[in-house]
Amino acid sequence: MWRRLKKIAAWTVGGFFALTVLSVLLMRFIPPLTSAFIVHAYFTAWSQGDFRWRAHQAWVPYEQISANAKIAVIASEDQKFPIHYGFDLDQIDQAIEERESGRRVRGASTISQQVAKNLYLWPGQSFIRKGIEAYLTLLIETLWPKQRILEIYLNFAEFGPGIYGVGAAAPHYFRHAPAQITPTEGALLAAVLPSPKHLKAERPSAYIQRRIGTILAQEAALGGTSYLRKFEADAPAKSSTAGPASNRHQSPR
Repeated sequence: MWRRLKKIAAWTVGGFFALTVLSVLLMRFIPPLTSAFIVHAYFTAWSQGDFRWRAHQAWVPYEQISANAKIAVIASEDQKFPIHYGFDLDQIDQAIEERESGRRVRGASTISQQVAKNLYLWPGQSFIRKGIEAYLTLLIETLWPKQRILEIYLNFAEFGPGIYGVGAAAPHYFRHAPAQITPTEGALLAAVLPSPKHLKAERPSAYIQRRIGTILAQEAALGGTSYLRKFEADAPAKSSTAGPASNRHQSPR
């Protein structure tokens, strides 16, 4: 019986590794149809009896996203994005120190970690989930160029209740395409990322207005949109544009 259980466990672990590697490798070239967070949002709405809820998400290739949106999320969420390998160890150390001192803990997740979480995992905190997230983050950093990581992040980050990615956010909030996002609009989208269900992009509070100013100053300190060249110079000339032009009102698959 023990030999049989060991064999089952070995096949289970091996299958998990094989499936995750294959999935991440495919998504280097093929846009994801949806994300685990979107699927979770559907089930949450349905469990509350809201069967009319819909997620709004539309795939936009990297080249059709304004550089202002790209640099804004990097300045706000992950300033070492071009140079780390999935984890910002300095931010993790600071978060641990804040937890030990009893202060409010800052977010230490990089853009790569957030992509792993949004695509594959579920909301919440647990050691098991963080362990799987770390594994997926390393896999994504190994198999994808930085440009692809940022492309998928900007297409699946939540910018408001049911608003996922700049392909849905730009027309919803600004009435124009993602390629036309201005510096202030990019900073506004980045400002709501820590809590998109509570921080309203359509009605920016005084806090969000201050955040916009801070993010614009951080962008300038990084060197503006020229900072993107740190990883775009090594990326393929054109990232994958295959896939559906729009997944608006998509359902989980």
